Amino acid sequence: MTKIRVALIEDHDLTRVGIRTALLQKQEIEVVGEATNAVEGLKMLKTVQPDIAIVDIGLPDKDGIELTREVKSTAHGEELATKVLILTLRDNKEAVLAAFAAGADSYCMKDIRFDNLLEAVRVTYNGNAWIDPAIARIVLQQAQQNPPKPEATTLDNKSVDSNSRSAENQPDDTIDPYTLTERELEVLQLIVEGCSNAVIAERLYITVGTVKTHVRNILNKLCADDRTQAAVRALRSGLVG
Repeated sequence: MTKIRVALIEDHDLTRVGIRTALLQKQEIEVVGEATNAVEGLKMLKTVQPDIAIVDIGLPDKDGIELTREVKSTAHGEELATKVLILTLRDNKEAVLAAFAAGADSYCMKDIRFDNLLEAVRVTYNGNAWIDPAIARIVLQQAQQNPPKPEATTLDNKSVDSNSRSAENQPDDTIDPYTLTERELEVLQLIVEGCSNAVIAERLYITVGTVKTHVRNILNKLCADDRTQAAVRALRSGLVG
């Protein structure tokens, strides 16, 4: 069985030990490195090249968001394919949007249950974004307070406006709700809440395979590259709330 290789960058010893203990409960996960600051963390990531780096946003020497930006910048130049899962106590919208702008793949609050953290790791490893429900609400509030503008800033890997294409090919953020079926809207709502495919399947009493089909259709219809873009576009357009 191929294990998910995880590295931890967290300066608080008890938190780091707790996370490591939780992760090691699952045979599918291997903790391959640990660091207590950003400088050592970046060196460690380049050396061990884990699948996922769990990064504390409040590191002592450098903000975890800046570290995320450096990891993603390194990824383009040196093929460092590590995904970044931000773990933080900071739930203000500035921190949330800055993390996504830096290229974070997933964003979790530190009071997350261990079971949900394990699920977040799995979802992130599979190429999807795990967004804490509290974070989804913050993004929704941002969308309601700041309607999208044509010159809105695009982000490195993920866009607050989900604009990953050139301006001439950019879809309008106003999306006809009839574009999606009733079931697809239900799935989209759960994606916004940060639910994995398995949780969506359980809540809607359908198979995981059916969920994957719905997710694929949703991404196609919303012209989104991933779940994060689909969620943010849905929030901005008012498709879900």
